[in-house]
Amino acid sequence: MRLSVPLCLCGEILLLALVARAQEPAPEERLQLDPIVVTATREARPLSDVPASVSVVEGLDVQGAQRGVGLEESLDRVPGVLVQSSDNFAQDVKIQIRGFGTRSAFGIREVRVLLDGLPETQPDGQTQLDDVDLASIERIEVLRGPAGALYGNASGGVIQLFTEDAPQQPTLGVTLTGGSYDYGKYSVKGGGTVGNAHLFMQGSYLQLGGYRQQSATQSGTWLAKLRYDFDPDTDVTLLANGVESPQADDPGALTAQEAAQHPERARPLNVQLDAGETVSQARLGATANHRAGWGDLSAYAYVMTRDFNNLLAIPPSLGDGIVTFNRFAPGGGARWTLALPVLGFAQQLTTGIDLQYQDDDRSRFLNEDGAQGSRTLHQHERVGSVGPYLREELELGDGWELSGGMRYDAVNFDVGVDYPANSGGSDSTTYQHISPTGGVRWSWREGRPERLSELATYLTVGTAFQTPTTTELGNPDGPGFNAQLQPQTSITYELGTRIGLSDFLKANAAAYDIEVDQELVPFESPSGRTAYRNAGQSRRIGLELDWQARLPLSLRYSGAVTLLDAHYQDYNLDGQNLAGNTEPGIPGYWIYQELMYQHSSGFFAALEAFLVGGYFVDDVNSASTGAYQLVNFRTGYQYAFNEHWLVAPFLGLNNLLNQNYVGTTRLNALGGRFYEPAPTFNVYGGLSVVATL
Repeated sequence: MRLSVPLCLCGEILLLALVARAQEPAPEERLQLDPIVVTATREARPLSDVPASVSVVEGLDVQGAQRGVGLEESLDRVPGVLVQSSDNFAQDVKIQIRGFGTRSAFGIREVRVLLDGLPETQPDGQTQLDDVDLASIERIEVLRGPAGALYGNASGGVIQLFTEDAPQQPTLGVTLTGGSYDYGKYSVKGGGTVGNAHLFMQGSYLQLGGYRQQSATQSGTWLAKLRYDFDPDTDVTLLANGVESPQADDPGALTAQEAAQHPERARPLNVQLDAGETVSQARLGATANHRAGWGDLSAYAYVMTRDFNNLLAIPPSLGDGIVTFNRFAPGGGARWTLALPVLGFAQQLTTGIDLQYQDDDRSRFLNEDGAQGSRTLHQHERVGSVGPYLREELELGDGWELSGGMRYDAVNFDVGVDYPANSGGSDSTTYQHISPTGGVRWSWREGRPERLSELATYLTVGTAFQTPTTTELGNPDGPGFNAQLQPQTSITYELGTRIGLSDFLKANAAAYDIEVDQELVPFESPSGRTAYRNAGQSRRIGLELDWQARLPLSLRYSGAVTLLDAHYQDYNLDGQNLAGNTEPGIPGYWIYQELMYQHSSGFFAALEAFLVGGYFVDDVNSASTGAYQLVNFRTGYQYAFNEHWLVAPFLGLNNLLNQNYVGTTRLNALGGRFYEPAPTFNVYGGLSVVATL
């Protein structure tokens, strides 16, 4: 283990560094299990009234003494969600919800992601979160299951990220963090309120040498959010954010023997060809909301540019190993909610539309030992999507609610090949799908014991639709798109329940059955580029449990258990019948447990354990990973000198058992190179200093 900050600098780090808001409520207030309002079904309503599997992560679970690098820090506690990371920033974290998303070659797939109401997911379904810094995130909502169909082109669900609101008093905070493997992160954030204007800004710089060879990264992110309240019911928010990442090296995957004996090494070809990526992205967007007695109106619009350069471990003898594109991507949408009674029944009707477009100027070149060689391809890829939707929720009385919704998606892919000339690769195709959802919810209201603060049960059925992305559609060894690849569809049957015992305990359970048709499956082509094919049918049966309990002595006990059985039902590959095989990349179980102590003085500490079962890494089930157990500890202290100064030192110890484990995998890779090892025992620490005027 290498430590980036020698002992002589520890004092300096503990005089300058991360997250603490002067406006945060007292620790004893944060322990309360208060009612939560969510926007999962595209309108704000209490979490207890939502007929779907929804989880909310906020407060210390997002920022408290966290490393601030990956979403696994916050989302491991959400049942049904598995965030896998090996600190390979060229590939990003892998997020799967109920098995959806594990097929991603890079970034996030099959899961819709929004930041302050603006889509991070592009119209083709691809999401990359290199422009999001967790130091600015105050709250995360996760919607699992069929209700996510209302957001379009996402099979697994929806993740909504919400940045901090502007403080009432002018506030400035500075954070420096350091740790193992040359890790350093330096963050500044602040803002204030003047009249009806609310400003929040945040910027950070991240550097990491990496646990493995060829895994260093550097990136800077920035965000500015300005909200203006015209009156108590009308507001407009401007949001600008971006990232500049000049380095994100890719160490590549190893064989099982290599991963066990020398997990810190990179694949030699990745080092030779300097595999990795650089990214520059900026986005400007706006949201507007108007609330009235009869309902709400809202709208959003944005424009984004992205410059991307990716060096792959593909030598010139096998193909083009450098991919570049310049992207221009505008989008917008509107939503109207009508909440007037109908025939004496309370109801809420929501209708809206999402519009997105992306235009990529894409080229490929030979990778000559990390230098750009001759150009082999130049084409323009355009994707446009339109998605109108409708949802109705009707209160039937005696605690019963009936809900239903429908969304129509049309996604057009168009490719124009400029080079090689007359290649015949130019093409255009449109994928269309109608995704209905429906459900019923019952809540015990009349005659419920006083100590039983909540008891609700729901049943939902819904379909989902997922197109291939432009990268997945691309011919791995030629121009144009792969016309044989088809969209993926699924139908989910889910039964869930919620229970609350006063302010002591809140617990949730959900069981589901998912049928997937034309599943999009990655594999490595002979050139080394990732390609995709369709599997016939697969089925997933799962159970999710989670709870949060407030215990004596200022303790909180949180836990989540996910059990998931995923098998192919119809899949023929090169004449081999794979029906009955386990779907690769999906563990049979993962379990999260955390015990947190929080004192009114501002001190807190959390001990967490995360267990993940082994899983196959190829369709033929010839290779697998081992199960692993992670134990992490974090602690911090928030001390206010007076009304104007607050300091918050913190410390984190990750992988206390010093396990050598596989953080991410590359499914169906050639040569047995499936495995990307994750860091062993590592340490980080720092301190936040916040000044309030």
